[in-house]
Amino acid sequence: MIPRPRLVRHLSGSCELTPGSVISGPAEAADAVRVALPGLDLRPGDSGDLDVRLDPDLGPEAYRLVTGSRGVEITAGGRAGAFYAAQTLHQLLPDASYRAPAGPGHGRAWNVPGVRVEDEPVFGWRGLHLDVARHFFPKREVLRLVDLMAAHKLNRLHLHLVDDQGWRVESRAYPLLHEVASHRPRTAVHQRGEPERYEDVPHGGFYTLDDLAEIAGYARAREVVVVPEIDVPGHASAVLAAYPELGATGERYDVLDRWGISPAILSPLPPTVEFLTTVFDELIGALGPTPFVHIGGDEVVLDHWTDSAEIDAYRASLGVESMPALQAWFLRRLADALAERGARAVVWDEAFVSGELRPDTVVMPWRGMGVGRRAAAAGHDVVATPVFPLYFDYAESAAPEEPAAIGDTITVADVAAFVPAPAEWTDEERSRVLGAQAQLWTERIADARTLDYRIWPRACALAEVTWGGQAGPDFADRLRAHLGRLDALGVEYRPPAGPRPWQRRRPYRAGAVRVADVMDRLESMTHDAESTRPSL
Repeated sequence: MIPRPRLVRHLSGSCELTPGSVISGPAEAADAVRVALPGLDLRPGDSGDLDVRLDPDLGPEAYRLVTGSRGVEITAGGRAGAFYAAQTLHQLLPDASYRAPAGPGHGRAWNVPGVRVEDEPVFGWRGLHLDVARHFFPKREVLRLVDLMAAHKLNRLHLHLVDDQGWRVESRAYPLLHEVASHRPRTAVHQRGEPERYEDVPHGGFYTLDDLAEIAGYARAREVVVVPEIDVPGHASAVLAAYPELGATGERYDVLDRWGISPAILSPLPPTVEFLTTVFDELIGALGPTPFVHIGGDEVVLDHWTDSAEIDAYRASLGVESMPALQAWFLRRLADALAERGARAVVWDEAFVSGELRPDTVVMPWRGMGVGRRAAAAGHDVVATPVFPLYFDYAESAAPEEPAAIGDTITVADVAAFVPAPAEWTDEERSRVLGAQAQLWTERIADARTLDYRIWPRACALAEVTWGGQAGPDFADRLRAHLGRLDALGVEYRPPAGPRPWQRRRPYRAGAVRVADVMDRLESMTHDAESTRPSL
């Protein structure tokens, strides 16, 4: 099984489940099991082949699963626990059970071996980040990703909705955001160090607010929380293509057609706060209850703030000493607005380094666990997101057969060896680690097939580490068996032996960006409060 449960004991006896089997128990918990096992088409009843009970003494994601001659018994702490028990039950069935049913009258009976499983996750945040700003992925791909996350007990989908290269959500209050900022006329296709080259094909797309409501509801039913990101105040080219008056200079930008960072930056003045607060209201109104909203704070070029007499006077009027401190003030003001709406702000680690944040702000230390430890020591909750080994846009090998990637190398084994809460941290610091999350930046991920290749099976290792705290010693063996489930699900993962011929695409140039060198540089920059400037 992946992720490995805390306790598995094999029992004598077995039972059989067939399409239309009866499930009994509290409606919400039984519904969670039915959602997790759609191929069985379970029917509610007073008693049956599968019985679900709730135990308030268990944690909300904890469960006990017992199968044998008496059928299937699930005891869960809440809806989430029942859902995860059903995912574990599914992994007891043959790989073919992950395929769609053949149609009416073609249901199969599945033998369930006798086991007792007791399980509960170590971390509450088990996440994947998807950048839909650089390359847009339509709703159908997001829903499919939710299904795959749920099958692996991953429970946070971080959608990077805004960047220099595109704005990806409808705004009825500011319609130019989706009318103008959601598309670009061309896209850079050259690799680092090559002459500039572009594909002169427009690229774009956005989610309507109704799309977001559908995505959030679909995810919620599968115990996945959508974490939207509106990245500010930098990465603002697309926003300023639509509303240049929100910038520090008033000049109009184009939606960026190349990779890298633009000096475009939003103004910190009150009209920008009003604009963003309205956008937050639209987002939260569509998503429903939203416990977290990511507001970015990374890779900000503050030059235009420094050069603006109006912004400098505003800084002085607030009693703020520096422009990095003004960025911290700006993010803290947005965090206050989110708190009023029942959501906690999340930021990248530059925002923590720049100055004092609101105490309940969650920090994502992408530049290394050193700055993550400092954030935890300062009292912030932390979600581990270091480039190594959790940036899945890096290649899994330096071989030229790999498809083009930003750098190398991050392997399945690297992910499996990661420990989100290191033993050398104090107990208090370790208690601040909410979990971990892998990042899919999509400059070089232009389609769903490449997305599959980059995520899987590295996300299997992520699921193992975030559920159990660390990978089990037999993870590699279990992963080999688990690939049959991915095959049945139609996942175009990277084979352990390397890419299939049709997965190679543009060949990879090894050594353009070495992840070890990146980490050395990033770690050193986290000690400088002026390090908001782009790091790569």
